[in-house]
Amino acid sequence: MTKETLRRFIESAPKSEIHLHIEGSFEPELMFEIAKRNNIKIKYNSVEEVKAAYRFNNLQEFLDIYYAGANVLITEQDFYDLTWAYLTKVHAQNVKHVEIFFDPQTHTDRGIDFSTVITGIYKALEKGEKELGISFRLIMSYLRHLSEEAAFETLAQSIPFKDLIDGVGLDSSEVGNPPEKFEKVFKASAEEDYKLCAHAGEEGPSEYIWGALDVLHVDRIDHGNRCLEDEKLVNYLAQIQMPLTLCPLSNLELKVIQDLKGYPLREMMAKNLLVTLNSDDPAYFGGYMNENFIATAEAIDLTIEEVALLLKNGFKATWLSEAEKEKWFTEVDELVASFQ
Repeated sequence: MTKETLRRFIESAPKSEIHLHIEGSFEPELMFEIAKRNNIKIKYNSVEEVKAAYRFNNLQEFLDIYYAGANVLITEQDFYDLTWAYLTKVHAQNVKHVEIFFDPQTHTDRGIDFSTVITGIYKALEKGEKELGISFRLIMSYLRHLSEEAAFETLAQSIPFKDLIDGVGLDSSEVGNPPEKFEKVFKASAEEDYKLCAHAGEEGPSEYIWGALDVLHVDRIDHGNRCLEDEKLVNYLAQIQMPLTLCPLSNLELKVIQDLKGYPLREMMAKNLLVTLNSDDPAYFGGYMNENFIATAEAIDLTIEEVALLLKNGFKATWLSEAEKEKWFTEVDELVASFQ
């Protein structure tokens, strides 16, 4: 199989994306456009200068720029435009289902009303489903560098919009902010019938993954790379088929790994872990879904069959119905057959 054949397979395959921060899809061109519209000064003079700043040594360096970029988002139209830009981009890459994070506290702490944020995002998602055929779920993330009390405030703000929100997540600076810090608010979130997921084991230790499982009782682990440091944890994750939402280009850009050739994806698949590929913050990390799949597949020589398994894992790990999942499994299998 040639590289070209593998690329064609990836580009034509249906995909789901379940680890995507909508604020992390903020392309520099749109950032400048919205900043101008809102008469907000940003510290960069050009798109090129912004892109040059997207060279990170760790998660915190990225977060500093991420939050600075989010500052230009003010109106419902801004959040709509941000989300619509993402949807049109991934529609061109055959993404059929998305489960996206948004960070209310990034905006409410600046005086932006919760309703402004979620209404703009949700209107774009609804349009995307109607016009682009992209189904969706929406996940509200708590920022772990803030207090649990602040997370409770966000939970309270979300209640009038419960019918728009499918789950809660936990993101931002991981090291020093273990899952246990948010035990009570996750319990309260579950009582509101929100599904639960949490970033764990990206830069933080494997113990954080145990914490997300045993204390927060999550339905999904975001990242989870460092599970490989704990054989007992690996066996448990495989046994319960806990989804891990891996983000290869993100890990590369944030120096979680030094080289995609050393990415332990095949090892994780061999251990029967339910691993999925996602883009995380694609505007900052150099690639959306196709770029993540292609770069990873080429770096570690994945076969079409292995890529197909990852695609099916991606749908299996979603919060879609079993019937909807089966539909996408069949589409992937039919595509594999057409490439034989």
